[in-house]
Amino acid sequence: MPKISSATTTWSIRLLETAEEMSAVETLQSLVWSAPDLDVVPKDMILAVIHNGGLAIGAFVEEQLVGIVFGFPGFYTTPDGPRLKHHSHLLAVHPDWRSEGIGFALKRAQWQMVRKQGIDRITWTFDPLLSRNAHLNITRLGAVCNSYLRSAYGEMQDGLNAGLASDRFQVDWWLNTKRVERRLSRRSRPPLTLDHYRAAEATILEANRAQEPNIRPPQGTPGLSGTLLLVEIPFDIMALKAADLDLARRWRSYGREVFENAFAAGYLVTDFVQEKGRSFYVMTHGESTLLGW
Repeated sequence: MPKISSATTTWSIRLLETAEEMSAVETLQSLVWSAPDLDVVPKDMILAVIHNGGLAIGAFVEEQLVGIVFGFPGFYTTPDGPRLKHHSHLLAVHPDWRSEGIGFALKRAQWQMVRKQGIDRITWTFDPLLSRNAHLNITRLGAVCNSYLRSAYGEMQDGLNAGLASDRFQVDWWLNTKRVERRLSRRSRPPLTLDHYRAAEATILEANRAQEPNIRPPQGTPGLSGTLLLVEIPFDIMALKAADLDLARRWRSYGREVFENAFAAGYLVTDFVQEKGRSFYVMTHGESTLLGW
């Protein structure tokens, strides 16, 4: 695995294979999620998985583990029968090393290794209200989504998830598409802006900004129409949650309604826009969106 440099630090990426490394993985999980011991994936489980087709990849700074991506093989159903996929269960970066590109580098290494296994699809879940994760997963990596899971993990008590239902997007990362290859390369196009989407006459569901910074979801059931649909979410749901938990719960309920309705109507999350402290999912209608990735 490569050694990668940025303007501020240098780290290396390598496969994790030893019990000692897995102990560091346990510690990193507890730190990142402020998780009780029962919620940490134990080292013996990770070792069993990686010895049977799974992958654990770490990022190191001077032999300190600062990032981890971990997943395992699974199956999904097709009209021709079961087909193999890889499910990515963990992606964690030490709080002191975020915004350095480590998460992106770990996912790119995972992309390389899973393709070598002859697998063309990786799935994973993330909280659709987390703008930082959406930017990485959708904008930078090129994953797409048309699946909303209510309370995917039941009630969670860790520092990041306590207080909100554990609703999740399940995303699809189609590894051999031009879309993903472009996003992972340096040839990736500049991101489109809100002005581009307004010029394309996209339907934009905007938040109620009358009481910023604690913005509110739109009133009533949103109407869904057009080929392009933009859905605004809070730019920083964690700060909003700390300030007003009831409002964060209203955003969760709104997200359930709008995304479930949009997916049922044939929309697919294909991009994510962040600008001037605002965040929007871009949803495209119709199976034709799958062409020309």
